[in-house]
Amino acid sequence: MTATNLAFGDYTPTTALDQASSLSVLCTTNTPYTIALNLGSATSPTARQMTSASATTTLNYLLYRDSSRTAIWGETTGTDTLAGNGTGATQTIPVYGRIPADQRPQPGAYTDTVTVTLTY
Repeated sequence: MTATNLAFGDYTPTTALDQASSLSVLCTTNTPYTIALNLGSATSPTARQMTSASATTTLNYLLYRDSSRTAIWGETTGTDTLAGNGTGATQTIPVYGRIPADQRPQPGAYTDTVTVTLTY
């Protein structure tokens, strides 16, 4: 499995900012798997937070399993993880992100580290 970083770019507080990234999974044919994304520095998948470089301010964001951004991605199997079956070829799994509108963070770079767990 490999992952690409999700880079949101510049955020304007008046509108939500959507971006996407991807995971690449290679499992043998018919091998069932589950993909979970941990909470990073957050306490729940609906309250993810990136932290400023100075660690004094945060910026809320969400990760989703679907392009309509309705299925939150987390780490509870059967609730907010993604299940699939291996095909014997590399499968690209999209990860959709959103920074909600109406936040007023201090200018600067914000980051979070999310660990991906592949269970098969």
